[in-house]
Amino acid sequence: MTARSTPNKQQSNKWARAGIIAGSLIVLLVVAVFVARWLVSLEGVSSWMETYTGHSALPEAAPVGFPAWLGWQHFLNMFFLVLIVRTGWQIRTVTRPAAHWVRNNKSMIRTKGAPSRISLELWFHLSLDALWVLNGIIFVIVLFASGQWMRIVPTSWEIFPNALSAGLQYLSLNWPTETGWVNYNALQVLAYFVTVFIAAPLAIITGLRMSGAWPKKATRLNHAYPMELARVLHFPVMIYFVAFTVVHVALVFATGALNNLNHMYASNDSTSWTGLILFAVSIVVIVGVWFLAQPIFLRPVASLTGKVGK
Repeated sequence: MTARSTPNKQQSNKWARAGIIAGSLIVLLVVAVFVARWLVSLEGVSSWMETYTGHSALPEAAPVGFPAWLGWQHFLNMFFLVLIVRTGWQIRTVTRPAAHWVRNNKSMIRTKGAPSRISLELWFHLSLDALWVLNGIIFVIVLFASGQWMRIVPTSWEIFPNALSAGLQYLSLNWPTETGWVNYNALQVLAYFVTVFIAAPLAIITGLRMSGAWPKKATRLNHAYPMELARVLHFPVMIYFVAFTVVHVALVFATGALNNLNHMYASNDSTSWTGLILFAVSIVVIVGVWFLAQPIFLRPVASLTGKVGK
C-alpha cells in the first residue's frame, strides 16, 4: 500500500503547490490593483499622468494597419511557441523517453564522429526550434523591409515614463484607450520589443548552447559561455514567454475581442466575426497538433532524417 500511495501523494503535493502558487498570484494581483488605484488618486501622480499619458510617439513614416503577412506570422509564432513550451516542459519532466532518435550521418549534415542519440521529445523540440528560428528570421526581414518595425521599436526615451503610466492605468483598471490599428501604447511597444529583440534571441542562443550543434571542443568559447549559464537563463525565458502569452491573450479579449482579433487575423479594423472565426480555427489546429504530437505519430516523421528506436 505504501509503494502505491507514494505516487498519488506526490501528485497531490504537486497540485497543492500549484494551487498555493496560483492563489498567491491572485492575492498579489488584487493587492497591486488596490495600490495602483491609491497611487493614481494622489494629486502628484495624477498630475504626472497628465504629462505622461501612456502614449507612444511614432515616426511620421510609420505604416498604419496590419498587412496579411503579419497575421500569418502571428499565427506561426503562436503555433511554434506553444509546442516549443510543451516539448521543453516534457524534456524537463519525462524520466523515461518513449523512443530515441539518431541522426542519419549520410545526409547533408555529416560529422566525423557518430551522431548523438537523443530522446524523441528532444528531437521534436529541436525541430520546432529550427522552424521557429527560420520563421523569426523571415519575420524580422519583412518587419524592417515593410517599415512595421517603427511600431515596436522605441524611438524616444519618453517611452519609459509613458510605459509606467500605461502600466498604472492597466493595474488601476482604468485602461488606456486602445488604438492598436494605428499605434500601440508605450507599455505594449516595450513588451513587443523585449519579446522580439531580447527574449527570442536569448531563447535561441541559450537553446543552441545546450544542443548537440554547439562545438564541444571550443575550449575558450565554452569557458566564456558555460553550459550552466545557458541552463540558468533558458527556463526563465520560457516562463517569460508563457506569462507574456497569457497576459497578451487576456488583454486581447478584455479590450475589444472582435476588433483586436480582426487586426491580428483578418487585417482589417472592423468588429466583424471574421477575426474571431480565424482565431478559433487556429486554436483548433494548435490543439490538434498538441494531441497528435505523440510518439506513434512522431516516429514516421523522425525516421525521415534518422533512425528511431528504443
